[in-house]
Amino acid sequence: MPRIAASQRSLYTECLEVSGTNFLSGEIHINGAKNSALALMAASLLTDDTIFLENVPDLTDIKVMSKLLNYIGISTQQNSHTFQLNAKQIANKELPSSLVNALRASFFCIGPLLARLGEVRIPLPGGCKIGHRPIDEHIRGLKALGAFVSINDGTVIAKLPPSEKTLKGTCIKFNCQSVGATETTLMAATLAEGRTILENAAQEPEIQDLAKMLNSMGAKVKGAGTKTIIIDGVTKLNGCHHKVIPDRIEAGTFLIAAAITRSTLTIKPVTPEHLEAVIQKLRDCGCEIEVNNDNLTIIPKLITAVDITTEPYPGFPTDLQAPFMALMATAKGNSIIKETIFERRMQHVGELQKMGALIDLQGNTAFIKGVSKLVGKSISAGDLRSSAALVLASLSAKGKSNIQGVNYLDRGYEKMENKLNNVGANIIRAHRKIDSFASKSYKNKSHFLNESFSEKEKEVA
Repeated sequence: MPRIAASQRSLYTECLEVSGTNFLSGEIHINGAKNSALALMAASLLTDDTIFLENVPDLTDIKVMSKLLNYIGISTQQNSHTFQLNAKQIANKELPSSLVNALRASFFCIGPLLARLGEVRIPLPGGCKIGHRPIDEHIRGLKALGAFVSINDGTVIAKLPPSEKTLKGTCIKFNCQSVGATETTLMAATLAEGRTILENAAQEPEIQDLAKMLNSMGAKVKGAGTKTIIIDGVTKLNGCHHKVIPDRIEAGTFLIAAAITRSTLTIKPVTPEHLEAVIQKLRDCGCEIEVNNDNLTIIPKLITAVDITTEPYPGFPTDLQAPFMALMATAKGNSIIKETIFERRMQHVGELQKMGALIDLQGNTAFIKGVSKLVGKSISAGDLRSSAALVLASLSAKGKSNIQGVNYLDRGYEKMENKLNNVGANIIRAHRKIDSFASKSYKNKSHFLNESFSEKEKEVA
């Protein structure tokens, strides 16, 4: 990549240039789960012993979390995909807003820090701007454990009552299945006095992975992966060695990449049961998928339209809604995609429309009429998963696409373009002038769909 003078860097942005219509063939290696690794790194705050984490992906979000932990005194050493973390010299100081604003998962630190130090101050979190993602359930969980929690000028302050030395176990029923709130409360409860019962807990594999590591550290956690988790508090946790589970979202993304390019690919290593909802939808739309231990081989046939509704695990994951919409944009027939987890997680719709996709967006529901081929354009990603969707759409499009927003992609996919190039794609990472991405706005293309969806169908959706 050519070097750009410092004085000119603000005029340029990193982008991906994707030449479409290439068939893919071969194997793609899946890294460790980002969403698991971030919580596991936060859990290292619970002990003054050393934690060894294997299979940690090399991502921007991981680097931000590492910097944040360094700031409060954690020693981190990295050798390729293995992290060594030690929180013996942990400092009780407010986390920096510059790092917290860059990573929503930084809020995971509040539970371990409160349990370990008895007091914590942390700015409200940031990350991808995909709608309102409240921390109310996190706060409810900590309050139920006995903490005083307040928000002052954008900073969350949590502390134990003056008369208490530890949090107290209790029964907590979450109002919704929140992954973050479940993980925050679970970590805090490991060092609480007595038994804590979490009801209506999230069931994601990443929570199971966190519980597995906590138990290796000496915690007593039962029921992770179900809606009821029981934690019997202990007075001290120890160090451990732990290997991060494979990233089911990365695996699902590459399965969809195979489907959208009508290519045969093998994805490994994976945990097939973590992908059951995705595998079923891909089979429903015309893909053969062979399961062989920790390998998945996908063989696409005629891709036909299917409907999806995002749901908490074990339902269809919201993180694959955008990539799957790119696939449905080129499927035969009409499909309906409904987002129920986050509002405003449809930023990719307008960019797909620029490429020729026929999508009518009504609130958090997209009505899609499949076309035979998308067309390469200059497009821009607005969040992590939309960036992946645009890469997949560009792989199948006629001509060349230029995708701005690579910084989002690097938050959740390790060297995505290299992995795709190794199986036959043609993707170049380059710098382009920012103003070259200026483009006209695209209106909702409902007029293309009036003949395809009746008003009754839209009301039902």
